[in-house]
Amino acid sequence: MEMKKRLTLELRNKKPGEVKELVLDNCRSDDGKIVGLSSDFENLEFLSMININLLSVSNLPKLNKLRKLELSDNRISGGLEVLAERTPNLTHLNLSGNKIKDIDTLEPLKKLPNLHSLDLFNCEVTMLINYRESVFTLLPQLTYLDGFDADDQEAPDSDPEADGDGLEDEYENGEEGEEEEDDDDEDDLDEEVIDDEDDDDDLEGEEEEDGVDDEEEDEEEDGEDDDEDEADGDLPRGEKRKRNLEDEGEEDPEDEEDDEDD
Repeated sequence: MEMKKRLTLELRNKKPGEVKELVLDNCRSDDGKIVGLSSDFENLEFLSMININLLSVSNLPKLNKLRKLELSDNRISGGLEVLAERTPNLTHLNLSGNKIKDIDTLEPLKKLPNLHSLDLFNCEVTMLINYRESVFTLLPQLTYLDGFDADDQEAPDSDPEADGDGLEDEYENGEEGEEEEDDDDEDDLDEEVIDDEDDDDDLEGEEEEDGVDDEEEDEEEDGEDDDEDEADGDLPRGEKRKRNLEDEGEEDPEDEEDDEDD
């Protein structure tokens, strides 16, 4: 997409003076130069033109309020004096992935008193001996070069929430809460299982007791029968027969004969 068309889309029916942030990444610049951007963007504070095949910033308009300028992955090799003239309040400048080879190319940046962060990662200049010491000496206003200060301390994140730290903590807390709920559910299930086991034990105990009572009753009945059999065995044969007949409600034939004789 051409740079002018991209600008029109990014405006979204706004006036240039109402825009504070403008992203033109990956569009096509004309002949390696900035087109369509004018000083009408007087309130612009953030401008990103990453990977637009830019060779020069000579067409950059006057942007007094611009604080952060992203120009990484282009083919800029010099002409940085334009930045000092047209973006006097610049604080962050990213030139990583460009064609900057010499420390002297950076000298115009001395005229940017508020510049405290410069990124030259993946530029040939970073391969020079004492590169970091030389840049910090040349640009004493710098605090961070390629994301680290002169003592190799990493630059702090300007917006921790943007890195997802707050969401991560909330997610972890949510997981902990879910785990606690799961533990409570498991405890409840364990208690129910224990109660069921106790009920089963009580039922088994009652069944065993019932079984014992039934067995005792059977044994008692068997014992009475045995006692009667033993008692019958001790009687003489005649007496035993007579006793059996009496139990059945019949009379002894011998008694009937005696009655007839009488």
